Amino acid sequence: EVQLVESGGGMVQPGGSLRLSCAASGFNFSSYDMSWVRQAPGKGPEWVSAIWFGGGRTYYADSVKGRFTVSRDNAKNTLYLQMNSLKPEDSALYHCARVIGLGYKNYDYWGQGTQVTVSS
Repeated sequence: EVQLVESGGGMVQPGGSLRLSCAASGFNFSSYDMSWVRQAPGKGPEWVSAIWFGGGRTYYADSVKGRFTVSRDNAKNTLYLQMNSLKPEDSALYHCARVIGLGYKNYDYWGQGTQVTVSS
C-alpha cells in the first residue's frame, strides 16, 4: 500500500522558516518524481515544487522560487521542503504527491498533508 506521510508543519512568524518532511512507503520511492502541492482554505490545489526521481533536477512555482528548496533522500525514502522567508500567503495545507506521466503536475497518490500557518 502506497503511503505518504507529511510532517514538520506549524505556526511561524513572517520571515521564519520551516522544514517539511514526507515519509514514503509501499513503493519504490527512488523511481518516482515527487511534488509538493499546497491548498489554502477556499482555494484549489497549487503546485509548489517538484524533484526528479534521482534528485538531479528541481522545479519551483514562481511564488516560492528563491525561498523554498526541495530535496530528497532516496536511502531514507523521504522528501523534504525547506521553506525560508515565509509569508502569510504561504499559509496552507502542504501535501507531498507521487508524480505520474509526463510533467510533474499529475499525481496518483498524495498524503493527508501538514498545516503551515504564517502569522504575526
